Amino acid sequence: MKNNPKILNAWCMYDWANSVHALVIVSSIFPIYFSNTAVNAQGGEIVEFLGFNIKNSALFSLTVSAAFLLIAFLSPVFGAIADYSGRKKLFMKGFVYLGSVCCLLLYFFNRDHLYLGVFAFMFSLIGWSGSIVFYNAYLPEIATEDRFDKLSARGFTMGYIGSVLLLIFNLTMLTMPQWYGGISSGTACKISFLTVGIWWLGFAQIPFHYLEDKKVSNGERNKDWIWNGFKELKKVFAQLKQIPILKRFLLAFFFYNMGAQTVMYLGTIFGSSELHLPDNSLIVTILLLQILAIFGAYVFANLSAKLGNTKALMLIAGVWVVICICAYFVYTEIEFYVLASAIGLVMGGIQSLSRSTYAKLLPEETTDTASYFSFYDVTDKISTFLGTSIFGLVDQAFGMRNSILVLVLVFFAGVLMLSKIPSQKTYKVVLPA
Repeated sequence: MKNNPKILNAWCMYDWANSVHALVIVSSIFPIYFSNTAVNAQGGEIVEFLGFNIKNSALFSLTVSAAFLLIAFLSPVFGAIADYSGRKKLFMKGFVYLGSVCCLLLYFFNRDHLYLGVFAFMFSLIGWSGSIVFYNAYLPEIATEDRFDKLSARGFTMGYIGSVLLLIFNLTMLTMPQWYGGISSGTACKISFLTVGIWWLGFAQIPFHYLEDKKVSNGERNKDWIWNGFKELKKVFAQLKQIPILKRFLLAFFFYNMGAQTVMYLGTIFGSSELHLPDNSLIVTILLLQILAIFGAYVFANLSAKLGNTKALMLIAGVWVVICICAYFVYTEIEFYVLASAIGLVMGGIQSLSRSTYAKLLPEETTDTASYFSFYDVTDKISTFLGTSIFGLVDQAFGMRNSILVLVLVFFAGVLMLSKIPSQKTYKVVLPA
């Protein structure tokens, strides 16, 4: 039965569980720790990795790119297998355990163990992003369409609140080490990585308890579920090609998501490496960004009810264009704080509204939700891969500030693509015959 309050609340709790990774590991403490730790013997930013001399900021962005390229290939196959076998929760669990354990391993990352830090970070990203595929796929199974926007916003809000609470705790270790026996800032950072792994793994048990796999009617499916999973992938891909509005949305999402995810993953590196802002100031800024994102998620969820999802997304992507143009001219700490505030407002809106919009556009009679959401995830991950790769390569060749100009173009392309999509309120999507 859909709209069961216990199941809806449990579903939202996975945002609470996993968002600490996005905030602490991806956006705040770990990027700063990485920038200070991934240095050469003289303390310089050029390090040797896999036989190449590379800037540590570029290495960080390319590590993100590699993680998302790998998961882009894995998620459609795993999504199809999960749909066919009825093992959606099993795959979700596997990615959660992979990601959370890798967060624990980051405790051992120091200047002498660069490879450990890079690969543990990469696989924590794979675990996090892989679990999101199956988590998102539950949305159309547990709720009716009229609740998608608000439920998606509530999930992201729970994630923002939970991650902020853990970040505040970790921030006290950095700013008031005397409370913890006078620990060093490096030790405080490493303990924060442990807290992420424990928090993520612990709170994930709540959705694991309440969320259920859909019953598989054909008992034969359980015999050759891997091979038949590939057949399921082929079937959904064929359906997807025949639904124009889904193709248009995924193309628009590809562009504007490329910009949004690049900012989310590399914004802190910009503040640290380009503007040389104090570490604590950067973390407080990220904290402010998360709080504003809570407000933004609900503002744009309500706005979508009045304008329609695609028009609301066009407005958000247009604001992102302005933000990136302004970012090119940011040089002071105050300017960075103002920019971060604007990013916080639109970050919450673009993430929650994109997820709910895609769920609304799925054919009403589909049961292959994990397969369909795996294609959404592939679009997400390939766009993130390209965005962070281009950002890192331009940074390596021409400097990080020039990388921002690329983001202006991709957000503008997203606005143009969204303008070609009619309101889903008057557009019924059906499976092709």
